[in-house]
Amino acid sequence: MKTPTAVLPEADPERLASATALAERAPEPARVGSVRFGTAGWTEPTLIKSKAFYPPSATSAAARLQHYGAHFSLVEVDATYYSLLPRSMSERWLSDTPPGFKFDIKAFPSFTGHPIDVARLPSDLRARFLELGEVRRIYPDKLPHELEQELSARFLDFIEPLSDAGRLGAILLQFPPWFTATRKNARAIEALRERYPELPFAVEFRHPSWREAERHQRVLDLLTAIRASYVCTDAPNAQTAIAITNPALAVVRFHGRNLEGFTKKGASVVERFNYLYAPGELRSWIEPLRKLASGAEEVHAVFNNCVRNYAVLNAKDLATILVEEGALNRSDDAEESALRASSSKSDRDRSE
Repeated sequence: MKTPTAVLPEADPERLASATALAERAPEPARVGSVRFGTAGWTEPTLIKSKAFYPPSATSAAARLQHYGAHFSLVEVDATYYSLLPRSMSERWLSDTPPGFKFDIKAFPSFTGHPIDVARLPSDLRARFLELGEVRRIYPDKLPHELEQELSARFLDFIEPLSDAGRLGAILLQFPPWFTATRKNARAIEALRERYPELPFAVEFRHPSWREAERHQRVLDLLTAIRASYVCTDAPNAQTAIAITNPALAVVRFHGRNLEGFTKKGASVVERFNYLYAPGELRSWIEPLRKLASGAEEVHAVFNNCVRNYAVLNAKDLATILVEEGALNRSDDAEESALRASSSKSDRDRSE
């Protein structure tokens, strides 16, 4: 019997109205000084179904990305966690987005120890897994070394065009909930840096042991030593410290504050992240973002509450708040606007 789809409650009308009004005043793209705002993906089904962001003419992933790129200068790609995408796709993304637009890429499970979904692999790799007798899921540490190397190589091939173009923001290493703060796991993180010395890693810990007071400074020191960005989070059960471990980039991910859905056993992704921040909740991030912007060359603020248009609204809301509060120097905004204008002129010249 097919499990019925959960019915999502509607957002509070007053909260939705205030978030919408605030978003309408956001700069385009949503960037304030060195702080870029974006969402975790641009093709989430409930966002498309809401018809609250994309115009009717945007019926393809490419058209939606082009529209998205007019509103934001950053996107987080989570599809790379679930499957190995072809290089041709990242090459297309470069042409579908403006100059200076950046992609934060969520790492494939071979990097973080999550189980690999065999059904989502490219057909040639899927056949090799089937030969091993693996038809559903397998953990990376159970793979033959050669096959694990192949998975990682394909992921690297996908991100290479983005990196070569200077458009790769970060590789998000979101470690699983069972990845505890042990010396063995700390060493595993160091080994990743040794294996990939130039990748712009950003690390998000989900197990609370990494945030325990007696250990937390050592964790930050570890990430500083390997030049990896510590991912600050706003989540129902994980309000993390505000810390900079990589002067090139600071990262904040907003997961919403829906405690019931976030901790519900067996909850769907949509149930977990079904939350619209109120403007007052976002204003609590003015000082943390100012601190991050003062110590890092760039800050990425990514909204992962991707239900309906909530992430889009809240990313724009926080950008508006920073502008109207005069919280940050906006010199980078002028530089990006000039770069986009120059690109648009070049495109027109080529078409004439």
